[in-house]
Amino acid sequence: MTRPFSAKQLPFFLTAPSPCPYLPGRMERKVFTKLDLVDGPGLNDTLTHAGFRRSQSILYRPACERCSACKSARIIASEFVPSRTQRRIRNRNADLLRITKPADATPEQFALLSRYLDARHGDGDMAGMDFFDFAGMVEDGAQRTEIVEYRDESSALVAAVLIDRLQDGFSLVYSFFDPELDRRSLGAFMILDHIDRAQQDDLPYVYLGYWVHGSDKMDYKARYRPLEILDPTGWRLLTEDEGAQAQARAEPSE
Repeated sequence: MTRPFSAKQLPFFLTAPSPCPYLPGRMERKVFTKLDLVDGPGLNDTLTHAGFRRSQSILYRPACERCSACKSARIIASEFVPSRTQRRIRNRNADLLRITKPADATPEQFALLSRYLDARHGDGDMAGMDFFDFAGMVEDGAQRTEIVEYRDESSALVAAVLIDRLQDGFSLVYSFFDPELDRRSLGAFMILDHIDRAQQDDLPYVYLGYWVHGSDKMDYKARYRPLEILDPTGWRLLTEDEGAQAQARAEPSE
């Protein structure tokens, strides 16, 4: 058991405004704090439940002055029933072997990430990162953190996801996959596989980071329901109307 951590003990900092990567024409700000070496797991649990997200040794959440579109999102794993499309994705990837490893970066993982970024996010913040940047992403601040690999029948690495194990579920920190294997829908499969893992381990939630109302990039998260989002009054279910609007905008594959 990790001991409780009071957020009142922590120093918090506010970033300067910068262009929002999800909603054109808007500016974003974040509030953040640094993981403590001793209390990292407890702090990660506490602040994730309060809407924060981990990146290396930093925990952050949006603090935008004129926008509240970013909402922390988590799947209720125990109540999740896959759609017909999601069952097909599971079946399509039934040949893959899942290997759970400590959070140690490898050149093979980095090579796959580089191909993924070049194909999918060539103009993003992570474009051009080197192996040492990748190692920092995987290993810095890693406590109760795993990197989960997926390999095909020839043992080739086709996908991977960095996860934090929380007291009440899995938090998916970052995933990447072979961009040439579009038919497999590997991004969706890794989410589905961690819903399965949560159910097997009797953990109630899978945390997906932020659902951003009105962002095409984030609308896919509404496919995994029941989905809870965090409002100022607490966690609540995504409504049918919110989910329908998001799915109507969502891209056909991940």
